[in-house]
Amino acid sequence: MPARVHAIIVARSGESASAQLARTLEALRAQSIPPAAMTVVVQGDASRIRSLPGIGHAVEAIIEARPSTSYSESVALAAPRVAEGRSVWLLAHDTVPERNTLRQLTGALERSPSAAIAAPKLVRADDDREIVSMGVSMTRFGRTVELAAEELDQGQHDSTEDALGADVRGLLIRGEAPRVLRPDTALAGADEGLDLGVRARLGGARLVLVPKARIGVRPNGPAAVPLSPVARAWATRRAQLHRRLAYAPALAVPLHWLSLLPLALWRSITHLIAKRPAEVAPEWGAALATMLRLGALARSRSAIRSFRSASWASIAALRVTREQLKQRLDDGHGSERGVVSELNFFSGGGAWAVLAALVVSVAAFVSMLAWPALGGGELLPLQQTVAALWSDTTWGLRDVGLGIIGPADPFAAVIAVLGTLWPAAPSFSLVLLWLAALPLGVLGGWFAATRITDRAGLRILGGVLWALAPTFLTALVQGRPAAVLLHLLLPWVFHSAVVAHRSWGAAGAASLLTAAALACAPSLAPAFVLLWALSLIIMLTTGRLRGAARLFWVLIPSAVMFAPLVIWQLRHGNPWALLADPGAVSILDQAGADAAGRAVIASGFPSPDRAGWEWFAGTGFSAWVSLLLAPVALLALMSALSPRWRAGFAMLATGLAGLATALAAARVVVSFADGIGVAIWPGTGLSLAWLGVAGAALVTLDTVVAAAPLRITAAFVAGVAVGVCALPALLAVNDGNTELQNGPKSTLPALVAAQAGSDSDQATLVMTALNDGSLSIDLVWGSSATLGAQSTLHSTATRPAGTDISVTAVDLLSARSFDAAQALADHSISFVLLAQTADEKDRARMMREQATTAIDQRSGFVKAGDTARGTLWRVDDALAEITIAERAQPSDGQQAISRTVALAQAIILLAALLLAIPTRASRRAARAKSRVVGRTPEESLASRSLRARNDDDELAEPPAAVSEPRAETEQNADADSPPATAEPQESAPERGTALERDTGQADTEPADTEPSSSGTEGAR
Repeated sequence: MPARVHAIIVARSGESASAQLARTLEALRAQSIPPAAMTVVVQGDASRIRSLPGIGHAVEAIIEARPSTSYSESVALAAPRVAEGRSVWLLAHDTVPERNTLRQLTGALERSPSAAIAAPKLVRADDDREIVSMGVSMTRFGRTVELAAEELDQGQHDSTEDALGADVRGLLIRGEAPRVLRPDTALAGADEGLDLGVRARLGGARLVLVPKARIGVRPNGPAAVPLSPVARAWATRRAQLHRRLAYAPALAVPLHWLSLLPLALWRSITHLIAKRPAEVAPEWGAALATMLRLGALARSRSAIRSFRSASWASIAALRVTREQLKQRLDDGHGSERGVVSELNFFSGGGAWAVLAALVVSVAAFVSMLAWPALGGGELLPLQQTVAALWSDTTWGLRDVGLGIIGPADPFAAVIAVLGTLWPAAPSFSLVLLWLAALPLGVLGGWFAATRITDRAGLRILGGVLWALAPTFLTALVQGRPAAVLLHLLLPWVFHSAVVAHRSWGAAGAASLLTAAALACAPSLAPAFVLLWALSLIIMLTTGRLRGAARLFWVLIPSAVMFAPLVIWQLRHGNPWALLADPGAVSILDQAGADAAGRAVIASGFPSPDRAGWEWFAGTGFSAWVSLLLAPVALLALMSALSPRWRAGFAMLATGLAGLATALAAARVVVSFADGIGVAIWPGTGLSLAWLGVAGAALVTLDTVVAAAPLRITAAFVAGVAVGVCALPALLAVNDGNTELQNGPKSTLPALVAAQAGSDSDQATLVMTALNDGSLSIDLVWGSSATLGAQSTLHSTATRPAGTDISVTAVDLLSARSFDAAQALADHSISFVLLAQTADEKDRARMMREQATTAIDQRSGFVKAGDTARGTLWRVDDALAEITIAERAQPSDGQQAISRTVALAQAIILLAALLLAIPTRASRRAARAKSRVVGRTPEESLASRSLRARNDDDELAEPPAAVSEPRAETEQNADADSPPATAEPQESAPERGTALERDTGQADTEPADTEPSSSGTEGAR
């Protein structure tokens, strides 16, 4: 038998591979029964290997192949050199067999005449106590399952003999086996050993495991599955799909082939839900490659057919069932074996704080309970149907101006989501938003505080500070929906973004929330990008590439959502318009760019009235109101001296970024209302600044103020001071000092709203005489101007966007003789409304009266009468010579652009949503980690020890068990099994975002973030 063994050794080129090959050749020569011949196949330049001492006497040939040659192709190159009847021993340059390995393998074949293949036990080359692989099986759908991998070798598997397959490294193939029982070249990189075992079974033979035959292997050799997650997923999935087609009955092959792309789509969704986005691209690549490799498929099926003598029932008993797979991947434990970080929302008082805020909100906005809609300020009605809401979010014809075709503002999608929450009457969702704003603010602030402190009182303080922020209350009183939504979103952005590097679930949630926040306040984009870039640099410089990849994703949905708008504004030479506030543009009270305005902004207030104190206590006293915010500011500054000073500096940097944004925004004028420039509202920047200041104050209270009485006193003083500062704003609605009003369902007269209904193809020309003698012209489509239909393409235009009808409108009021009614009808205009401003002065009144007379004298107009919104005329299309034209629609090319943009944005948003969906594994991993980020090692150890002592006896761990942080990787899930779970352990605080402290400890990953190979468990 020794004279009949031919060893085929596949090696890579390079110095390291040459050194490992030398050790392998030495081990082969030292075998108790050495092989009769050895052939080396080199993947790449073989000059270094040819220069090894004694290589010419040790091997019978050295074959040089391309570097891209796979292991199975390399074996095929050496196959012609194997003499007839000789057994083939498959090795690689990094496989080092023990002295009696070949004797044990050949002896197993002699003792088992039915065995065609003998498989050794693979152990780690640097630690032979750990099993790398011993036996491989598969599920019903072809997923590869390692029977023993990454286990300590205690002889627990030494009684196992039968297996469906094994790792290809070290396999000894009987010499009498036919030539087709060789590694399939179509399996380029994975599952060659499993395929050989399946073929042997189909040929009436079997594969036998030889546990006493041991070979040391390394994880990155030419016969191993690639270590890179992407390369591993590509190799294993391609091998699985090829085997599925090769093993399928002939009639089922076309059905399997047609199902590859739909299956790739389904598995891409499951990969995203299971937090494995790196496997999506390999999934599609493997499906396409398998569909195109029909020649390789035909050869594989022909080889199986020529050797097959048994039915598929012969391997059924060796397959892994679904129940067995679940049992292998799920240890049955939750996170009870680790120290669990509980939320304590109810027991910690968070729920009671939200309930108290709801009571305050009802008292402050009690009059809104009877309002069917909300108006005033920048508030407008919403579309009447959910379908119309979502139609405003697509690229296409905008319902502002005339003939404006372009991208929608991302804010329209936020409004669509808000309106969908109350589909029966979408406009009523704004009323509900205002009523729920305070409790939602407390809820968001409380959850944001969980990333800073474990103390229940400080978490409640965080919620109160956030809900009573001056900029938030000012936005509520002035009727700024975008600013209100931004303030409610920011704490959730913070809550998810600071841990985005830990898991794909947090990264997905942070990306969606960031996109929504930037949609509400594009002016925050520079600050967000700055903070994101700093965090990304920290991740890269500390070598945490997986965390950096997750953090990089956070801004991808935002970039995709804003990309069409960016391209449109750049093409029109108006890049500054990208920073404009979305929604309706109104001239409201806000701090200016002068010295007094900058001082107001720097003191924390976005408007000169300082959140209502000017009308509440007079101008003289309101200048001192900023002192009420001094306790919070002083606590924030002290965070730089805290033990958690890195987190303190990060929060202060966030505050400075927000303050700089607010000061800069007051100087930027890009929007226009009635021809008057309106600066960007500085309140959005102050919301970000308040987030940093409040967070820094909590860091100080949690770490600097050690004495409980002093901490309670400081927190009480800060909370009460902010509460007193919020008092005028909370009383504003009941006192009548607010822009809010019982908003109508339409901004147009009832006749127009009734006739237009939901038809957005009818337009109303709205003309307003201004006090400076000018005329404001607007075009409203449908029954009303709506909030979601507003577009910065129109509000920021420095020249007429779309078709300019200003000349026609002016001529309508002049003495010029022309067919005015038909001119308007040609633009689909059915009504003319001459509106009247609330503060109309003599000059405007005179102009309005002259305009009324001019229109009354023109033919083709029927006066509908004076309404609460002004004088209304209807274009009399009953006359034969007047025909109201249909509204111009986008061209075929523009519709194609719309579909492309919608598809791209939908794919990215769907991917982010699937990533954000929590799974059992991601929840367990999150609970096993500290919710507080940026802790020092001493804080983390003390917190874990305290929680462990408070656990029940069955849940508690000895101190030594919790002092060693570790994290286990989640096993990969296939289509035929649920996402696998792992047993999380409490880990040390991670470094990565600008908020977190660099502890110097090893990076530990949660269970849902370390993807294993798709279809293969463990290393080969």
